[in-house]
Amino acid sequence: MTSGRPDLTVRGGGIFGLAIAYEAARRGARIRLIERIRIGAGSSGGHVGALAPHVPEQWNPKKQFQFESLQMAEGFWAGVAGTGGGDPGYARFGRIQPLADEAQIARARDRAEGAAALWQGFAQWRIAPVAEFGPFAPPSPTGLVIHDTLSARANPRAADAALVAALEAMGAEIVIGEAEEIGPVIHATGAPGLADLAAALGKPVGNGVKGQSALLKFDAGDVPQIYAESLHIIPHSDGTVAIGSTSERDFDAPDTTDARLEALIDKARSLCPPLAAAPVIDRWAGLRPRAKSRAPMLGPWPGREGHFIANGGFKIGFGMAPKVAQVMVDLVLEQRDAIPDGFRVTDNL
Repeated sequence: MTSGRPDLTVRGGGIFGLAIAYEAARRGARIRLIERIRIGAGSSGGHVGALAPHVPEQWNPKKQFQFESLQMAEGFWAGVAGTGGGDPGYARFGRIQPLADEAQIARARDRAEGAAALWQGFAQWRIAPVAEFGPFAPPSPTGLVIHDTLSARANPRAADAALVAALEAMGAEIVIGEAEEIGPVIHATGAPGLADLAAALGKPVGNGVKGQSALLKFDAGDVPQIYAESLHIIPHSDGTVAIGSTSERDFDAPDTTDARLEALIDKARSLCPPLAAAPVIDRWAGLRPRAKSRAPMLGPWPGREGHFIANGGFKIGFGMAPKVAQVMVDLVLEQRDAIPDGFRVTDNL
């Protein structure tokens, strides 16, 4: 390890914790990652893995941060794979969304102009014939779809495993259970961490929102992901397709599936007829951490010297992870604060 670097403890074996630990180890820090239950025990152990942008309009710091993270993703995941030898399932084949009527077509044209200006030539948001995308594409009432070439995918469980392999290859210590904290501590502990922070500060800072998803056995090949009727359909490189997810504020149990998921599966089969006979091989439910600001919550833990927060990935954690890791390691190891407005822990108080 590089001399002069501080030791660092990362708490949490989800995508934020693993990505931060990887970035810090890549820069030469000695890492201890502590996960109380198992790697991917929270929302990072699901199926979907959609790395998809917000619409290119009404630009704000959150959208810029996400865009920069999506730009970084290919290099980030290639580095992970090259370091540890694991395949995170990353690919950027874009995303298609059916257009229902003339009003949606007009809005898509406006957003295409926005993307041309805001995405700096890195990717496109365009209108295309649905027939261009073959039999896996959803039906479209107008015969047209939005095709954005910025969206990518990663297979969440494979990505978690690839990060673990990379960390181990760099000599990081991974503890399942409890261990002594060394050096600064970054808490990337998902929905339980939001509850812990709220209890420590005496005020709510966010909450866990339940999601349910399913994994179907179907090899769609190298095709774009689909977003239609608020449903993600994500073909993965291992011959599976992920379906998800629900967004539930009220629920009886955070980690059990029910009829809401079965309805999503039925909808996916309707939207994508090739999935009609594809068997369901796994079902998942869990809590996704949503900060009050709806942006990632990053920065020092108020009143707790040497402790930092990286939480609130909610639905976009995998897409935000490369940039979150960069910003948090800059802050903790380099004392350079590049956290955008609206992302700070204090923005949620």
